[in-house]
Amino acid sequence: MHTANPYAPPRAAVADVGHDPGVTAPVKNWSAQGRIGRLRYLAHLTGAYVLLALVGFVAGFIAAMLKTQMAVPVAVGAALIAYLWFTVLKTIQRSHDMDWSGWTSLLALIPLVGLVWVFKAGTAGGNRFGLPPPPNSLGVKILGLLFPIVAGIGIVAAIALPAYQDYTTRARAAQQR
Repeated sequence: MHTANPYAPPRAAVADVGHDPGVTAPVKNWSAQGRIGRLRYLAHLTGAYVLLALVGFVAGFIAAMLKTQMAVPVAVGAALIAYLWFTVLKTIQRSHDMDWSGWTSLLALIPLVGLVWVFKAGTAGGNRFGLPPPPNSLGVKILGLLFPIVAGIGIVAAIALPAYQDYTTRARAAQQR
């Protein structure tokens, strides 16, 4: 009499359950759902910041042409609200890429803690928030690597402009003597 052992492992071929490594999820720009990688996160925030600066420049130019000051705060205020909302959504997506809850994005408000969202790698493959983000295109790479340049220009301007103003003030005082 031949009976099968009920405790023996199955002998059937079982495939791994999971996601195909080449399958990715599309990036959703105005949604908190999904995931976004580090470089794409920097690229989207840099692009949004440049767009905000462009809106401010155009609003200032139009206000100067029309000789009115009301257009600048309204246009820049609306653009700033959209920029802040976009930044919150992208930070939540970046948290999802690290397999963290979207609520952890509030920790990015703490000085220097926000650098975690830039330097920590996301989870490989799918996680509880979805499939991995798509690979970065050339435009994303260029815009993402533009971030350190924009930040460097801002730091240099923050140091150089007050120093230059102090220099011109001292030069005028020296000429008047």
